[in-house]
Amino acid sequence: MDRYFQFKELGTDYKKETLGGLTTFLAMAYILFVNPYYLGIAGMDEGAVFVATALAAAIGTIIMGLLAKYPIALAPGMGLNAFFTFSVVIGLGIPWQTALLGVFISGIIFIIITVVGIRELIINAIPAELKYAAAAGIGLFIAFIGLQGAGIVVPSEATAVTLGDFTNPATLLAIFGVIVTVVLMAYGLRGGIFYGMIITAFVGVLFAVIDRPDGFIGAVPSLEPTFLAFLQPFADYSFGEIFTLNLIIVILTFLFVDFFDTAGTLYAVANQAGFVKDNKLPRAQKALLADSSATVVGAVLGTSTTTAYIESSSGIAAGARTGFASLVTGVLFLVALLFSPLLTVVTESVTAPALIVVGILMAGAIGNIEWKKFEIAVPAFLTVIAMPLTYSIATGIALGFVMYPITMLAKGRGKEVHPIMYALFFVFIAYFIFHD
Repeated sequence: MDRYFQFKELGTDYKKETLGGLTTFLAMAYILFVNPYYLGIAGMDEGAVFVATALAAAIGTIIMGLLAKYPIALAPGMGLNAFFTFSVVIGLGIPWQTALLGVFISGIIFIIITVVGIRELIINAIPAELKYAAAAGIGLFIAFIGLQGAGIVVPSEATAVTLGDFTNPATLLAIFGVIVTVVLMAYGLRGGIFYGMIITAFVGVLFAVIDRPDGFIGAVPSLEPTFLAFLQPFADYSFGEIFTLNLIIVILTFLFVDFFDTAGTLYAVANQAGFVKDNKLPRAQKALLADSSATVVGAVLGTSTTTAYIESSSGIAAGARTGFASLVTGVLFLVALLFSPLLTVVTESVTAPALIVVGILMAGAIGNIEWKKFEIAVPAFLTVIAMPLTYSIATGIALGFVMYPITMLAKGRGKEVHPIMYALFFVFIAYFIFHD
């Protein structure tokens, strides 16, 4: 095992790798409880999604460890689960089973473009500013969802939104959770988001804001409600009723966000560990193949898109350097299947702080955008602002992709725009025309 992962060459050992794998798990364990809650809003069975989340994370992370040999963990992505629920299922009225089909197809496409090797072509076609804007916009979107879930921001007939009732116990608990999580993160505690959720849930139970759980360990919930549910549309609808323009846009959005989120995360984490050589990541194709395979597996099991987690950097900081750490993280996700009774204490007051803090972290990408260049600032701003205001990641991306060629042509920089961007311009114009 140590020879396979090259422990000696990378200056590591079983102790460092195990500690690194454990650290990564604790840093991202919050997804086990956040993902079922938000996919549950889409109508999915929370117990089944809990199992699907743990299995998708375990399988994807283990594949990453064995195939690419990197200490990088995967799980259903934050932002993508919000897009799945609020933009696709609720916003577009697409059944969650059909949305899972969209996730499955995007994963298959991702596998194909990874194997064929056209990753660089796609990355180079889309300007960096729009990639940063998409990441930042998703951050604002999920933070907005968290603020709403916490009751900190509520609807208003006069101003669309306004401050909520700060005397409401659930809202006060969520505010407490935000403060605790921010303090833990600012202090530099690895797994701060996860620990923040634990502390918030404990305080909620202590003050009777949240019902006390029946126990900590229980039987693994049934996966039957979501397993292979992505095939259900073929029994209920005709081909034309399934593959509408809306679903095609959904597939492209899943693909786009997962593709660049994964690529950015892989390079950021790999660079921290010292794996990047001459601005290239060894075994990048294998790492991307592990990610895309995990998305397909997740869709089959019953969860939104699975992607690489930036929280893997915490494990690397703890000493992880090889895929063995990923094996440890993957096994811990399997062990976590026994803790399903804790789902009952994961209310919006507990999940909202996690969404808000993750949103803050993602919004940091705004700083990489060249705001002084107006032709860049316009599409980037529209991408960022449209996501929370329209409650749709797809709409934000569409606006940015439509405006980018227009502003670049107006500036006399049309030749710098890749032909793929011009093609996408017409695709998203069609999206707005036929969007319902």
